[in-house]
Amino acid sequence: MATTADPNTADQKITEWRSMVTLIVFVLTNVVVLFPFHIPFYVPRWLYNGFLRALSSLRIISPRNKNEETDSSWVRLRLSMNIVTAPVIADLFLLAIQAIGRTEVKDGTLGADHIHPIDIMVFFITLAYIAISIDASGLIRYLAFKVLQWGGKVGHRLFFYLYLFFFSIGSFVGNDPIILSGTAFLAYMTRVSSNIVHPRAWIYTQFAVANIASAILVSSNPTNLVLAGAFKIRFIDYTANMVVPVIITAIVLFPFLLYIVFASESLIPVEIKMHELPEEARGKKPVNPNIPNARGTAEQQEDEPGEQGKLLSLEEIMNPFLDKSGAGFGAAIMALALISVLSLNAASQSLPEGVVLQVYWVTLPAAFIMLVWDLSFGWLHRHETRRIAREGQEQVERAKAEQARILREERELAVLQEEDLVVTVAGNDVAVVGSDSEITKSQSTTTDEKKEASLEKDIPSAETLAKSNNTEHRTLSSVARDAYRWSQETFPTATAVLSHLPYALVPFAFAMFVLVQALVTKGWVEVFARGWDHWVNKTGTVGAIGGMGFLSVILCNFSGTNIGTTILLSRIIQAWLRIHEDNGSPISERTYYATIYSMALGVNYGAFSTAISASLAGLLWRDILAKKHIHVRRLDFARVNLPIIAIAMTVGCAVLIGEIYIIRNDQPFDLRPILE
Repeated sequence: MATTADPNTADQKITEWRSMVTLIVFVLTNVVVLFPFHIPFYVPRWLYNGFLRALSSLRIISPRNKNEETDSSWVRLRLSMNIVTAPVIADLFLLAIQAIGRTEVKDGTLGADHIHPIDIMVFFITLAYIAISIDASGLIRYLAFKVLQWGGKVGHRLFFYLYLFFFSIGSFVGNDPIILSGTAFLAYMTRVSSNIVHPRAWIYTQFAVANIASAILVSSNPTNLVLAGAFKIRFIDYTANMVVPVIITAIVLFPFLLYIVFASESLIPVEIKMHELPEEARGKKPVNPNIPNARGTAEQQEDEPGEQGKLLSLEEIMNPFLDKSGAGFGAAIMALALISVLSLNAASQSLPEGVVLQVYWVTLPAAFIMLVWDLSFGWLHRHETRRIAREGQEQVERAKAEQARILREERELAVLQEEDLVVTVAGNDVAVVGSDSEITKSQSTTTDEKKEASLEKDIPSAETLAKSNNTEHRTLSSVARDAYRWSQETFPTATAVLSHLPYALVPFAFAMFVLVQALVTKGWVEVFARGWDHWVNKTGTVGAIGGMGFLSVILCNFSGTNIGTTILLSRIIQAWLRIHEDNGSPISERTYYATIYSMALGVNYGAFSTAISASLAGLLWRDILAKKHIHVRRLDFARVNLPIIAIAMTVGCAVLIGEIYIIRNDQPFDLRPILE
């Protein structure tokens, strides 16, 4: 065990300068995660240009245009300090000053004290592939459309149906697929309604309920994986303890949202007035949105203001794409994977000491099977998907050429007006007359014929585009771009899923594991554990639930998202257990379970509290809304979510108190299996 129960040793460690620097770096890192920024720095122009010329000479990038090279002596660049770079830079800094070493890096990556970061990441990423593949098949959006039909135009009924739908789906597949499809769906739905003034009620409710639902299954959230691994909790036991508080939270929260938090008629109307979809649009065959340019110019036009944009958005939700075979196969794989994971996890508890069964042994082959299915399905239908992509691209190119032609004509007309020229039109003859000149030009071409001829001249054919691409200066970047485009057209589902996987979670989680491990070896975690021990001794089981629930929610906003909070609190609780084990002072069964499961509530519910960066799902949710021109400000996020998190945590903790006192007792809890 990495922690120690000797308070004198811990006190001596924290007085060392490297220990103090470690704590400061940890705090600053979490501040940067909460408030990301850019650091500008300058490099000499000759060095910058020379580097780019070298890349061009190696055919990594395209040759630079002379116009791109200015006469300034310096080039301004920016270093992003965000959720990915800040923890990594912090670890490198601590390594440089020798505040951490091989032990911290090894324990923070390979694992220590029953927390195995690599196993957790592989399990979560592979299971996420299956869940996002189900989402890419269109199943979630299609089901949301069916819910929209069932709810009809009755606002309160539709709000309830969507609430129940997001909670049910989120309980099984987690919050990420709900965020990916559900957020875009609600953005479209609220836009095409003429009397929903603001989408606030719908999008905040969806985000809250998706994170509440993710607390039921261990597989639904990486925070649950960390917690279950740290305390050797069987997945089925975790669900059995969490399901009642979570379901009752969802039941009680709904009327509060509908009648108190979002009671305004402008947010949830009694009767929702939707724009009608034209008959010709209803008969259109839906296309796979994962195919590039599948909807042609409609993808750009639907974001434009006006009736045309609203009709296109309405078409997007009322005529959803559904890959039935992909959805069915993905749902079957997900169900089998979850059942197998629960069975394997239950069996691993009865194995001899030293024999460990990792749950990613199930999800890794399951994700591989899903990937093979997506690739095979894409290859078998490649001719159709490539045709759709090609036709959509040609439509986009025509629209761009038309816009360029209109812009050029407007520019020419402006030049003529500046030169004091008078344009006269008589019948089919167009004459341009200057103030001091005779007629300078005459032609017998109608205006429509001129536009058509100009349009045909400006639009390149598919063959011309192909020849242009073949003669282009080939570089590594252009090859990569073309390869990605080819994969989108040939394997649209697999490419879309792979591009939506939470890759940022991997470097962030590993770096946070190392940072927390640094706090362990420097004595800070034991100091925090002693503080927690004093709190529990004074407040008892109820205080343990209230205190840990409050602490975990607060730390989600200030300790590297809910994942970083779970890592830190798990280490603190482990150190707390070690203190009692070494001192021979028992912890009651009620107090132990109260602490563990109140933390589980807090780290899941804490995602919808005061900071968008309290979870990676929150950052994803904000980015999707921004693409739909719905911008969520930090202050608004905190203001709207404060009453929601207050209600949710109060109800959840109250139910947990009752559950703990009904099914647990005050007998000493055996800590040895946890600390071995």
